[in-house]
Amino acid sequence: MTGRDLLHRLLADGGGVLRCEPAWVARDFLPPGRRLGLPEDAYDLGERGAVCERWLASTTRADNRVGPDDEGLSHVVGEHGERMLLRDAVAADPAAVLGESYAAAHPAGLGRLAKIFDYAYRLPYHIHPPQEFASLVGCNAKDESYHFLPGPDAGRHPETFFGVHPWIAEQGAGDVLLPYLVDWDSDLVLRHARAELQVAGEGFHVPSGVLHAPGTALTLELQEDSDVLAMFQALNAGRIISKDLLFKDVRAADRDAEGERFPLRFVDWEVNGDPWFYENRHLVPRAAGDDGVESWIFYNTTKYAGKRLVVPPGATHRVVEPGVYSVFAWSGSGTYAGHDVTGGEPGRDELVVTHDAATREHDVANTGSEDLVVYTFFGPGLQTGAPRIEARGR
Repeated sequence: MTGRDLLHRLLADGGGVLRCEPAWVARDFLPPGRRLGLPEDAYDLGERGAVCERWLASTTRADNRVGPDDEGLSHVVGEHGERMLLRDAVAADPAAVLGESYAAAHPAGLGRLAKIFDYAYRLPYHIHPPQEFASLVGCNAKDESYHFLPGPDAGRHPETFFGVHPWIAEQGAGDVLLPYLVDWDSDLVLRHARAELQVAGEGFHVPSGVLHAPGTALTLELQEDSDVLAMFQALNAGRIISKDLLFKDVRAADRDAEGERFPLRFVDWEVNGDPWFYENRHLVPRAAGDDGVESWIFYNTTKYAGKRLVVPPGATHRVVEPGVYSVFAWSGSGTYAGHDVTGGEPGRDELVVTHDAATREHDVANTGSEDLVVYTFFGPGLQTGAPRIEARGR
């Protein structure tokens, strides 16, 4: 059976909805927060590090030093044991998954990556190169947004460092940061950034080119489909991380020519030093309808969008969307477009609603005794009605 044939069988059996297995991702630069619902002995993976992230409806491979070829890639599964990579499903018949017009305009596919990250310590201060620099290594940029999940303990460092102090940006003062990159022996680069508290149910929008060090709150992230970065902080969680991570997505010729100065090119000084950074990038839920069920939680960009649905016990909410999207059930139980979903049960909490099913009315029903909380994720250009923050300051 060809991949196209298998995809069509899964779509026919699921009424245009595909079920995903969980995709666990290990990282080797920090210990895990152990809040992803795995058995305690399942987090540690030896040379690969530990499971610190779960990627959702992903067609993006995790760019790790070691690991399996399919790390980070989601598999779609049928009720009779059928299984294929979501990436291969999209490639087998893009129009069947994305719709004809969207597939023609977006040859990269879904064009977004959702994930949960779960670390015991704050992530090192780092940056994602803007597109002009990501293109040099054949990658996409990585604009991203966060939503801090309610329920689990927020960990020992529930605050995120963002950007640089305005005076540094006003001078375009890469030389202020350069010594920390050269010496590579401390975490004192953080003295030049500003920290914001991670509040459950809220989040931030972080474009490429912005320095940031995310805190330990369990975080739902939506981003462009990329895994590019440059670490700017050497000492983290009591150890010096590999300096290779500073140059992870720098061409060898650029490293040879400019050394530690080259990653400083990634910094968007105006956004990093924005004195209104919090007001211009802070995300709070915004109503996406009149009944209070749907709220925008990922917005302020055309590159992706996301919503939260909270359906009370015994209630049913009708949904119609402009195109393909994915679903993650966080808590509660019910049915989504006719498929059982249960929050906290990997393998029963994740769906892809393909174009034809998404653009027809479909129901979200709560069959349990607590609120059914569901998050939905959309790729570039689909949700043109998503709100924007009215910029303040510059």
